Amino acid sequence: MDDVLVRGEDAGRSFGEGRQAVAAVAGATFTIRAADLIALVGPSGSGKSTLLHLMAGLDAPTSGTIEWPALGERWMLRPELVTMSFQGPSLMPPLTVAENVALPLLIAGTSEQDARRLALEMIELLALSEVGDKLPEELSGGQLQRAGLARALVGHPRLVLADEPTGQQDQATGALVLDVVLSRVRSIGAALVVATHDPAVAARLPTRWRMRDGELIGEGALRSR
Repeated sequence: MDDVLVRGEDAGRSFGEGRQAVAAVAGATFTIRAADLIALVGPSGSGKSTLLHLMAGLDAPTSGTIEWPALGERWMLRPELVTMSFQGPSLMPPLTVAENVALPLLIAGTSEQDARRLALEMIELLALSEVGDKLPEELSGGQLQRAGLARALVGHPRLVLADEPTGQQDQATGALVLDVVLSRVRSIGAALVVATHDPAVAARLPTRWRMRDGELIGEGALRSR
């Protein structure tokens, strides 16, 4: 079990109560192991983001269970073990891009000098050097998304979760982003789950899971390795 990072057993997440309840994720059973590279595909509204939040421990299931056998309890996951880049803006407004990217390193005990150096290296890889000292409000949507991704990749997480990481990028920048993500997770031995509706992005990952109407379907059949 040492290589099982996340395991879901019939996990679901509903919002609302009674007859008004809406199931965003229903009955998801899955296993993520060390170094897995997974594309979570499906249309908008199919439950991909909610499932990522459950995997990250940012939200708790309302039915079934989510466990992290090789990582520990839910409260132990951040900032070092599980990181996530979000589809929308997630940076802290008072901090510069470089300060935002360095923040999880500082929380984890890295020295200020080393944290800034590592943050600037990751910023450069994602073509953000020119905005490193700018505030989030000064960035475009695509730049904000890449900065959030830099923050997720800067440390040595065991699992990286990326929600539509190329969704606000042009084609060339999107290809760069995916190159950086794949290179980084492979170099540190992390597992990766990318939620995407882009077939070109999904094709870059060896394992594909599909979501439809809140259900994770055909997981085993879609594994290509």
